[in-house]
This record gives sequence, C-alpha cells and structure tokens, in this order.
Amino acid sequence: MPSKPISLSGSIRTADYLSMGLLASTIPIAAINQALLDHDCQGQRQRDFPPHAVAWYVIALSLYRHANTEEVLRVVTEGMTFLGEPAQRRHVGKSGISAARTRLGHEVMQSIAAQCLQPFARDAEQTPAAFYRQWHIVSIDGSTLEVPDEQACREYFGAPGTQQGRTGYPQMRFVGLLEHGTHALFGVTLGGYKDAEITLARQSITHLRPRMLCLADRGFAGFTSWLAAKNTGAQLLWRIPKNRELPVHKRLPDGSYLSQIQPAAATIKNSVEAFDVTPIVVRVIEYQLPDMPDAEPLYRLITTLLDANTAPAKELAELYQSRWSIETSFAEIKTTLKGSDIVMRSKTPDLLKQEFWGLLLAHHVVRKMMQEAGLMHQKRADDLSFKQSLNIVRRKLPVSGAISP
Repeated sequence: MPSKPISLSGSIRTADYLSMGLLASTIPIAAINQALLDHDCQGQRQRDFPPHAVAWYVIALSLYRHANTEEVLRVVTEGMTFLGEPAQRRHVGKSGISAARTRLGHEVMQSIAAQCLQPFARDAEQTPAAFYRQWHIVSIDGSTLEVPDEQACREYFGAPGTQQGRTGYPQMRFVGLLEHGTHALFGVTLGGYKDAEITLARQSITHLRPRMLCLADRGFAGFTSWLAAKNTGAQLLWRIPKNRELPVHKRLPDGSYLSQIQPAAATIKNSVEAFDVTPIVVRVIEYQLPDMPDAEPLYRLITTLLDANTAPAKELAELYQSRWSIETSFAEIKTTLKGSDIVMRSKTPDLLKQEFWGLLLAHHVVRKMMQEAGLMHQKRADDLSFKQSLNIVRRKLPVSGAISP
C-alpha cells in the first residue's frame, strides 16, 4: 500500500552533505553527463532544477524511501552545493519536481544504470566468494515489483489475474545478473508482468562474458536460452526440471555423466528465428540433500564444464547452492530498500521505469560502500549487513528519529 511521507525538520548538517558525496563518488557526474548527452537532455537553457541534479535526486528517493519528496530534494541540492556542484537557484515545489522528472524521462536513468551497474570484484584474492577456480561466478534470475493501481500502469505493465478477473496491483517484471561475493547487479532488463521472464532473460544473457560461470534455476533451462548463453563464451551451471530426459552417453569417475540436449520439435516449429538445432553435449550432475527435510528427492544440474577433473561434481553441487545470493539481493531491494508494505512512489509508467533504475542504483551505492568497507577492514562483503549499511546512509538525514528502524 502507499506510504505516508515523513516531513523532516531541522537544518542540514555536514554529515548530510557527506551522504551526497557518497552518491556522487559512486554515480559519477561524468556518467550522468554522458547519459544526458546521449539522450539530448542537457537542455538549451539553465533551469531552477538542472538535469544532473534530477538524476541524483531520483536515486536519493530510494535511499530515503520514507521521507517527503521535497525534504529529499533539500538534502540532495544543498549537499551538491556543499560539494561545489550547482543544483538549483530557488525553491522547487512538488509540481516543479514532477516536471523536472518528466523532462528527464526514464531513458537517461537506464543509460546511467547501464554504465554504473557493473561487477565490483577485481580478483579472487580480494573477493574469493566471487570466484570458483578461474571462473567469475554470476547468477541470473528475475522478480517483480508492485506499482500503483492506476489504469495506465495496469495497461502498460499488466497484473496477476484469476479466472474471476483481475487481482492485486499491477507489477513490473525484471531479470538481471548478479556477481557473487559482492551482490552487484548488472545486465538488468525491465518489462511488465505480462512479459515472460525467459523473454527478458534473452537480453540479460548478452551481458555474460568469457571466464564467467553463470548459475540459473530450472525456469531458464530451455534449449534456446542455453544456446544463447553458451555462445557468449561463458560457462554455465543450470538446474533442469525433473521430467527432462537426458540419456547417459558416458559415465564419469565422479558420478556425473555426459549427455546432450536438443530443441523440442514444437520449439523449432514455433520459433520465428532460425537457430542452430545441432544437439549440444552437456555434463549432468545429480545429487541429494539428505540432511535437509524440506529438500527435493533429487537435484539435477547441467553444465558446460565437461571435464570432471577441472570441475568435480561435488564442488559444482556445493557451488550451486550459492545461487540464492541473487534471491537475497532481490529481497534487499524489495523489502529493505523499497519497503515490503509499499508500492513504488510514481504514478505513470515512464516515471515508474525511471524510479526503478534509481532504485537499482541506490542498491548499487550501498553495495559499493559495503564492498569498499570490507576490503578496508579485511572482511567479506557477504558478512556485512545490508540493512545496517543502509541505515548508516539514512542516519545522515537531519532527524534520524524520523526514519523508522
């Protein structure tokens, strides 16, 4: 449900300006200016609320989710002035804020996200949880976010339905990649509830690179997705449905076996694109989790890592359990950062998409701070609390008690 904005009181302190410094150092002005230039949004005349300030403001809206929009603007613009960045020359009210956000649009924020949402980990020595042997570990998955129940949003994004008709709020759907060890999201694709997760995943898959090892749940294990991901040069470790038939072609010493996958006849018939239908050799790993009472009887993984000596089956089965890192990050965004009991602030599809990219960039800011803090104190970023780190940022507001713990 919608939240009631909190009005903050008191003057802004130097600490509040430093929070703007964190934002500016993580989302650099050069990236914002490049996005503005690419989308011709720099403007021909000087405005009271310039575009680069609007971009930072959109991100700050998610960092200070429960605060009044005008109070968030006050923190951002006075902080920018403190840092020597011109922000605004006179008071801007709610209508001015809305007009400025509308002028900016969502494409600029999407472009900023494309530049800034990138993996953090440099090497296995600094961030061991981000690597398995010589491979950089990433996961792919998707989720949804509820948006206000406006007719335009319902028509644009779609909503869950039943046989009796519509139900619940409209929802946006997104798919992205996550770097293990740092929880850095990248390669995110945004759509609506009516868009299939596997369709959105095709765009995210293009962000895979050689030397990456991508983990995925069974919902992504179709032949066309596997082929597209494999063609990026990345290695794959994906779970498959239990009813998938995979004949044993060669049994390996570690208990895994070689098999092959190929597209179903219906997939070839219904495809609007021509693709290589040559069967692909895969390695199959089957295992159980006997010490977990709620575990399924049998788990099956397929991988492009065909050599059992290079990547033993037991190690890959253990590694796959870390795929839940991406679920944790989605919870950080949807529950800790946004708030589980509220929908997005904006009311129109364009501004909601803009707000979405601001939300992801706000998560990026906190996670980047956690990564740097971990390296400074020789701790794993995985061992730090996202909620506590977010509160460090939020406590910089003029009245810390105005934000509910």
